[in-house]
Amino acid sequence: MDSKSKSATRWVVILTGIGSLMAALDTVVVGTALPTIRANLGASVDQLQWTVNGYALSFAVLLLTGAALGDRFGRRRMYATGLTLFALASAACALAPNIGVLIAARAVQGAGSALLTPLALAMLGAAFPPEKRGAAIGIFSGITGISVALGPLVGGAVTQGISWEWIFWLNVPIGLVAAPLVLLKLPESHGADRSLDFRGLALMAAASFGIVWGLVRANTVG
Repeated sequence: MDSKSKSATRWVVILTGIGSLMAALDTVVVGTALPTIRANLGASVDQLQWTVNGYALSFAVLLLTGAALGDRFGRRRMYATGLTLFALASAACALAPNIGVLIAARAVQGAGSALLTPLALAMLGAAFPPEKRGAAIGIFSGITGISVALGPLVGGAVTQGISWEWIFWLNVPIGLVAAPLVLLKLPESHGADRSLDFRGLALMAAASFGIVWGLVRANTVG
């Protein structure tokens, strides 16, 4: 592998790692800030649950769609779109005047994460030969695991040291700087040009939402 190829693959690891860090961290970082958010926004316990569930549900429902969009329109392009969407949604979370806006912004964050995670793995697979692909994916998985483990610590430190809004503001400069770097430094790749299954997406969204709603509201509604 020549120096140009090494530089390109290095950028792939760095920029996909950034996306993984942001997506994984925001899965858990909000947990330690929930008491402060409840006090500041006057939220109920059920509403606080949806600040977490809204993100996870949006991510899970749109995950396959995010991969399909990358295959059709270009993984690099859609990955940069995911970073931008995640950063803008994070700003909306930080500026949320009430709990309803925060929940909606968290759902948009989840949609951005649904673009980041599958497309990062797809770009890693396209950038590395088979004999080195395992090591690259191992680094990516390690970043994801460390982010999840450090999420409560980071969330607690930022909430206590600054304010809860900064757990979201931190994503904004990272995402807005990383997105143009993705377009400049990463090669474009495509997958099979498959049609999007809108009917399947709607069914999956309805089923997932129903299950999560039932788990969250079961004790309240009986």
